[in-house]
Amino acid sequence: VIARFGRLDVIINNAGAVVPSAPDSFDAEALRAMLDINLLVPGTLLSAALPHLKSGASIVNISSGNAILPPRGAAIYGASKAALNLWTRGMAKELGPRGIRVNAVAPGATNLPEAPRSPELTQLFVNDTALGRIGTPQDIARAVRFLAGDEAGFITGQVLEVSGGYRL
Repeated sequence: VIARFGRLDVIINNAGAVVPSAPDSFDAEALRAMLDINLLVPGTLLSAALPHLKSGASIVNISSGNAILPPRGAAIYGASKAALNLWTRGMAKELGPRGIRVNAVAPGATNLPEAPRSPELTQLFVNDTALGRIGTPQDIARAVRFLAGDEAGFITGQVLEVSGGYRL
């Protein structure tokens, strides 16, 4: 990208993995792995990319609704994504004077081919969602495109929950 265009306009951090966790078997290695993927990777990418980001650039981190309220078994994952949310806000403050915006999208339940769920679990999410359905990858992509684009030129440091009203 740099060789072809000479700069970066947008960075989308979409790294993530889930390691199930339980309070009676806290796994420090799982926590380290989640922090490495969900916080260290975006930080390392930003450090490498920063010389090529100019005023008007945008960074969008992909967080998770689990950072807001993790379900049972997802406390470590939720905590690592909550750390990403805090880092997003901190970087927005640090990079704002350079004209670089930093935001995050926190998807709720989303239909992903690589993460199928049972029809029963899907229905539970649908029943608890104000809009009566779970999200699609396109729903998340539209939110990312908005935050990355000029229409969101005065938005920074925000975590946009894209959940169809799941937590209302």
